[in-house]
Amino acid sequence: MNKLLIALALFAGIASRPGKETAFFRSELIFPPQALHNHGSCIVECPNGDLLTCWYRGHGERKADDVAIYGSRLRKGSHKWSAPFVMADTPGFPDTNPCLIIDHQKRLWLFWADILANRWETALMKYNISDDYMQREGPPKWKSESVMPLKPGPEFLKTVKKDMYIQCKPYLDALTGKDKTQLLADMADSLKRANNELDVRIGWMTRAHPFLFRDPHDPRMIVPLYSDGFNFSMMAITDDGGATWKCSEPIVGAGDVQPSIAERKDGVLVAFFRNNGPPPAKVFQSESKDRGMTWSLPHLIDLPDPGAGLEIIVLKSGRWLLVNNDTVNDRDSLAVTVSEDEGRTWLFKRHIEHDVNGPGEGSYAYPSIIQASDGTIHVTYSYTPNSENAKREGAGESIKHVQFNEAWLLEKRPR
Repeated sequence: MNKLLIALALFAGIASRPGKETAFFRSELIFPPQALHNHGSCIVECPNGDLLTCWYRGHGERKADDVAIYGSRLRKGSHKWSAPFVMADTPGFPDTNPCLIIDHQKRLWLFWADILANRWETALMKYNISDDYMQREGPPKWKSESVMPLKPGPEFLKTVKKDMYIQCKPYLDALTGKDKTQLLADMADSLKRANNELDVRIGWMTRAHPFLFRDPHDPRMIVPLYSDGFNFSMMAITDDGGATWKCSEPIVGAGDVQPSIAERKDGVLVAFFRNNGPPPAKVFQSESKDRGMTWSLPHLIDLPDPGAGLEIIVLKSGRWLLVNNDTVNDRDSLAVTVSEDEGRTWLFKRHIEHDVNGPGEGSYAYPSIIQASDGTIHVTYSYTPNSENAKREGAGESIKHVQFNEAWLLEKRPR
């Protein structure tokens, strides 16, 4: 072997060593900012390497009957997303809160909430499945549209009565005045709803990715749900590809909503929740040791949350990433926080967005995160720029996509 070949071989060996990759971070808007409301995105990687994302768009949210689910594609090797296309639309009703997943059989699932009476607590969960979704353009070819039948068990009311008092008592002891009165009213309303069969069976919505176990032969899919009517969460579970669904016990807390799930190496599931309750403004966490059927009482962890969506992901390296608004009031800062012990402690973070001109400038919220087959980490989120960016990029709302590698994430890691 001549000297040139030896040098090339040595260079290739160095370049391929773990941890030696060059850090990178790239971003772009999926479409130009516009006056319509664009919110609540979710992203997946298709088996052919394309990226597919969805979100909802219209003249508002639950009260706007023109809201529909839209999608866009980024073909492998391309740097430009396709023109948005309709993924699902129920004429005359708002379609909101979509999420995507590709199961172990390589089928694409789209879940979303159809709002029946312009109030979140009237949501009806729907889903589509597709085997044909990797075309060059346009929406997936759906097999059919299905309603997710939700029938929580007879223990629902008993669990709500018991756990709500346990969870809310510390807040009641600390609160005074209007805050305490409001919490008592919310508790009374939730207990009333828990005693009504219709209220128990509708009003549940998706936000983060559905969850699949690591074992590719495990048929169980868990769809994290939450209710604005109850202000807590529950899991929908199928073991037969959506033919039948069962509900976990309710995960009752003082505003634990929009759960996202990770799996520890010992099989314990850990859910992280947006905090939609009284202060302190921190992330909720709960665990399940029986594959998602029952969950521990949610407790606060030492990560800030202003009442905004979050998502957790387990990297191939074993690190856990939680992406959320790392503030207590606003959505003008979006960070990726890293754990190296399966969510027990959180060591450092990097910002995807961070307004330096003070709180309330822009809004960067409801992140969706995946790690692609090549190791690249992708995040999409609702993007409303601050005034300076608006002048440069045009006023309005969009969905933003960023991609980076683990080397970029670890650049600022404390030594």
